[in-house]
Amino acid sequence: MDHIRGSNRNQIRMISLEQMVEPESMVRIIDAFVDMLNLEQFDFNYFALNKQGRPPYHPATLMKLYLYGYQNSIRTCRKLEKACKINIEVMWLINEQKPHYKTIADFRKDNSKAFKAVFRYFVALLKDWKLIDGKTIAIDSFKIRAQNSLKNNFNEKKVKRHIDYIDKKIAEYEQALDQEFDETIKDKLEHNHHKKENYQNIQKHLKETGDGQISTTDPDSKAVVFQRNSVKVGYNIQAVSDSKNKLLIAADTGDVNDTKALAVMVEKAQENIGSVENVLADKGYHSGRELKACEKLDVTTFISPKESSSTKKNPDFAMESFKYNKQEDTYTCPAEQILHTNGKWYNKNLKNGRKSYQVKHYKTKACNGCQLRSECTTNKHGRLIERTEFQQYITRNNDRVHQNPDYYRQRQQIIEHQFGTLKRQWHFDYTLTKGKEKVLGEVYLIFTGYNLRRLMSIFGFETLMSKIKAHLSSALDQFPTFYSKLELYLIDLSCFLKNKNQSNNFLIFNLN
Repeated sequence: MDHIRGSNRNQIRMISLEQMVEPESMVRIIDAFVDMLNLEQFDFNYFALNKQGRPPYHPATLMKLYLYGYQNSIRTCRKLEKACKINIEVMWLINEQKPHYKTIADFRKDNSKAFKAVFRYFVALLKDWKLIDGKTIAIDSFKIRAQNSLKNNFNEKKVKRHIDYIDKKIAEYEQALDQEFDETIKDKLEHNHHKKENYQNIQKHLKETGDGQISTTDPDSKAVVFQRNSVKVGYNIQAVSDSKNKLLIAADTGDVNDTKALAVMVEKAQENIGSVENVLADKGYHSGRELKACEKLDVTTFISPKESSSTKKNPDFAMESFKYNKQEDTYTCPAEQILHTNGKWYNKNLKNGRKSYQVKHYKTKACNGCQLRSECTTNKHGRLIERTEFQQYITRNNDRVHQNPDYYRQRQQIIEHQFGTLKRQWHFDYTLTKGKEKVLGEVYLIFTGYNLRRLMSIFGFETLMSKIKAHLSSALDQFPTFYSKLELYLIDLSCFLKNKNQSNNFLIFNLN
């Protein structure tokens, strides 16, 4: 008896790549999906051919490569280049082409807008297939690290600390030079003067922009709080998912938190799928201004309410315990005393560039002799209630959430599990590009890959392939001149053949 032994490496075999790829492999779906797209309408670079010089790789080749790579945690251009040489599925997918890593990197860098256009087209297709209905959407965000270290991210406090330290070193070197001339000390002094000048330029830029922070490697990235309150430089990626089949329908990135993102993401969802009825989001999105904006967009919000600061101190005397009378424009406190307003609006100024808003003040003289005053407030003038100009929108939203707790709990099921797939399985916890537009291009690319993988789970291989084939046939009928613009474009018909054992066949289009 002996161990299991493999075959002889030097054995010559008659075998094709088609036979080496599983009949229902995801790579066949990627191949058919990209072949289904009219890539010319998405303005991919290098689509047009030059009369002279080396011809470029077709955008479909690199699009297939990236979709496969992102779904299999192969994201860097050098790893993708290596996969073209050693990965059988990749060799099958791109017909054994071997693009250089720089070509692969440039394709991702130069086609951010095209990736967005493909994603939006795919979402519209999903809507046509009735996989998205817009009745309930959920919004949430996840954070990814940027191509910018924390050392190259500055705020005013950090810059001042650096300048103060350099000033001390300069004073030390100048004192040493006064005592004895030394060429080394002179060089160090000049070096520190140069460093101080750089920090002063950063300080000047911070004051001009008023942004609060600046990143020198990737200016669009920000210092963001990640898990366990660790601060890293990155992007806060906003995502929208439809409840019907948990498919991603919109993306964006902007501020370091979610406070101002609600209405923007609702608008992006409406742009991609049309009408939206209800939106679910956690308390990070709870803002009176945003709730008002959503009502103007004819969208019903179910945003988790924020607790007021008074709730933490004493829940029995929280603002929610004061009953508002809309007709009289008064509040009634837990001690049954009436709080009145003078009707004047006051501006509430906020820091960190946030927009100010208006509030009304409500108070009563009954606080002076109230036995519950010590439990209600420590203000020497008595309890003061501030009602914002957005309070009516906040109240309506909060009432809906409290009246429909089971409905709101769907939020996690609709939006959060996608992040686990993207970050844990596909390792999308950092970006490989710089700048908001390019980072979003990468986000749209991986979101397209996620939706495609999700369709495989929803339909199964055979049904999904049939739908892609039907859409391709429809596209050929609708745009009969589409392939006439391509020279020697190869479509692998084996994906559409029911007999998986049939040899690999290709149809060559050259209709010029």
